[in-house]
Amino acid sequence: MLTIFDPQDRSSRFCDGVSRRNFLKIGALGAAGLTLPQLFQADAAAGQRTSKKSVILVYLVGGPPHQDMFDLKPDAPAEIAGPMRPISTNVPGIQIGELFPRMASMMDKFAIIRSLSDAQAGHDAIQCYTGRTHQGRQPAGGWPQFGSAVAKLQGPANPAAPPFVSLCYECTHGPYNEPGPGFLGAAQSPFRPLGPTKSDMVLNGITTDRLGDRQSLLSSIDRFRRDVDASGMMNGFDAFTQQAMGVLTSSQLADALDLSKEDPAIVARYGTGDPTKHMDGNGAPRVPQSFLVARRLVEAGARIVTVNYSK
Repeated sequence: MLTIFDPQDRSSRFCDGVSRRNFLKIGALGAAGLTLPQLFQADAAAGQRTSKKSVILVYLVGGPPHQDMFDLKPDAPAEIAGPMRPISTNVPGIQIGELFPRMASMMDKFAIIRSLSDAQAGHDAIQCYTGRTHQGRQPAGGWPQFGSAVAKLQGPANPAAPPFVSLCYECTHGPYNEPGPGFLGAAQSPFRPLGPTKSDMVLNGITTDRLGDRQSLLSSIDRFRRDVDASGMMNGFDAFTQQAMGVLTSSQLADALDLSKEDPAIVARYGTGDPTKHMDGNGAPRVPQSFLVARRLVEAGARIVTVNYSK
């Protein structure tokens, strides 16, 4: 829960949407700095005004066969074509797998790219998130995933929402996990609202004016520390602080994460799953509600949202 009282705005609403244990907790803001930026920085070890286009990347752990989905081979031998049959869509000349009849009825709203080919015969996530493989020479820090690149190059579309949000659950099989921000640094890590390390957003007794004063003080401290820190680390702190201030002064992100604010009928259509149950021992859990949260995050202003889902 985030509570900010603005004496100039008596109609200010409380952001009581998220009641997620260990989500984001803000205590007293002292001269030592905000605790939320520190949280963003710690989580990264474990992002101008531009187009409103956004991307939701769904990483299907294990990888379903393309010849059963969008690139069927009906004229190929049975051992290649697979068991699924093609069905026609509402776009003449385009057929997809029989498992997607509703998608077939609205194919004019989709674009299928059939010219992609993986760079290695494997299921490693790195090629899906970065477009590269783990083979060959790597830059210091590694290659960044594309969400980190977008966060770096375009920044947030909305100050209240991080540009890059990850809804990916950790897989016990390391190569299935996101590769991270790579050489772009921790400041371009995705914001992760999942997991047990965060608590409710609480900001008690702090007005918006006072919060602004604290931000100015923190900026001054940051400038001083940059003068004595040649590593460039303070640039990362600034990014985390900016992200924290946007989250603190708006309820949009918290509202997007709170499915109790969504129509129950829509939630039911997406379905719910148990995030603690991994389907095959090393993949991701099946959590269909993540797709709805991803949609809501995009509506709130996130540019890139990543989701994983088990085979």
